[in-house]
Amino acid sequence: MKILLGALCFAWLFAAVPCPAVGPVSGPVAVVRIDGQVSKAQHLFLRRAIKEAESSRAGAILLHMDTYGGDLHAAVSIVDALGKTKLPTLTFVDRNAGSAGALIALGTDRIYMAPVSAIGAAAPVMGGGENLPEAMNEKVVSYFSKYFRSAAERKGHNPEIAEAFVNKDKEVKLGERVLSEKGALLTLSPQEAVEKFDGKPVLAEGIAEDVPGVLVAAGLSAQTVRIEPTGFETVALWVTALAPLFLIAGLAGLYIEFKTPGFGLPGILGGLSLLVFFLGHQVAGLAGLEVFAVFVLGVMLVVAEVIFFPGVVVLALVGVMLAIGALFWAMVDRYPAEVGFPSLDALVTPAVNLGLAFGGGTLVILVLANFLPRTTLFRHLVLDAVVSEGANLKSQTAGSARSVEVGQGQRGTAYTRLCPGGRARFGDRLVDVMAEGSFVNAGEPVTVLAVEGSRILVTRV
Repeated sequence: MKILLGALCFAWLFAAVPCPAVGPVSGPVAVVRIDGQVSKAQHLFLRRAIKEAESSRAGAILLHMDTYGGDLHAAVSIVDALGKTKLPTLTFVDRNAGSAGALIALGTDRIYMAPVSAIGAAAPVMGGGENLPEAMNEKVVSYFSKYFRSAAERKGHNPEIAEAFVNKDKEVKLGERVLSEKGALLTLSPQEAVEKFDGKPVLAEGIAEDVPGVLVAAGLSAQTVRIEPTGFETVALWVTALAPLFLIAGLAGLYIEFKTPGFGLPGILGGLSLLVFFLGHQVAGLAGLEVFAVFVLGVMLVVAEVIFFPGVVVLALVGVMLAIGALFWAMVDRYPAEVGFPSLDALVTPAVNLGLAFGGGTLVILVLANFLPRTTLFRHLVLDAVVSEGANLKSQTAGSARSVEVGQGQRGTAYTRLCPGGRARFGDRLVDVMAEGSFVNAGEPVTVLAVEGSRILVTRV
């Protein structure tokens, strides 16, 4: 219901903001293919293509379309993306613009059609092509017909045509002529679409044989730049959809790595999860490599605080702020032509994803903190390097904090590097300890600050 209300509000804004007509433009025309089934992956590709066209200072964007339709929700997202660009937009219907394709064409400034082509018939159906249940069909048709009616009005197209594409009960009359009768969805041939009434075409500006013909008819530059989809864009779709899971995996991996000495598998997996997160959002057109650089800088400041400048809170604070800011900004859908701070709508998804990531990450870390030290895996991660060296020590039979009596204030020596987890020797026994404040190198003296159940907290003397 919230999504429906939000979309209706957007539709109202869509109709309220006038859209300037296409005028003379300079620069090459970015040609983007829209073929096959309309899907979320195509929305991902088109969004990136729009941003690339804006960044490269293209003069206009031309959708080279041949589709029988697809996901109407994806079509809404594509129309939304087209509405955000400042560049003139055109559609060339090269044979087919059915269903969702027809509605996408209504989101562009001008429409041109091939001599043998068709546009229209955009009735909502279920994923398998079956008709919707009657009650649901009435609601869905009502919503989509009004949404695309507003999109058509914004771009200067006849809103009656847009509504008749979706609603079979809509009658369209041009003068005394009935263009679309009740009981049938409207589909237009090129000749019908370019026919003029009161000096305006029914829908299309003209008929052209190919893309160069469209450029000549529209008075645009003959120079074109084709923007093609990449194989990674579908993968990037899933990365952006599962962003909280990648962040949780990254946080959990770094937590385990922080708890164990050296650098091992948890750190590698955590780092890869964060790398996939940033690369996925970069491919999706949401984040640039500069955002990843800011994240790395933040992490480096935190590491520098822990290892080289313990106690200097400013470095860690700045580092954490930079890292969190980079994670947040990587998910903000921002277009190059936009100026000023992003809208609140653009910040909702990043805020929700980051909240889920930190909430889930905190939960995972709490579970790991309670159960990981008791597992064989954790002991292998931390202690394998020292078991062979300490074979002659009595700690082999008393290696856990529960079997060794260690009291507050007792002094010992770090047996492994504590970063912050590791082992320390007290007399002739080795025990698992955690260092507080800063990492402790092997061989340095330590003292016990506190004993909390199976957890022994030490600090460098």
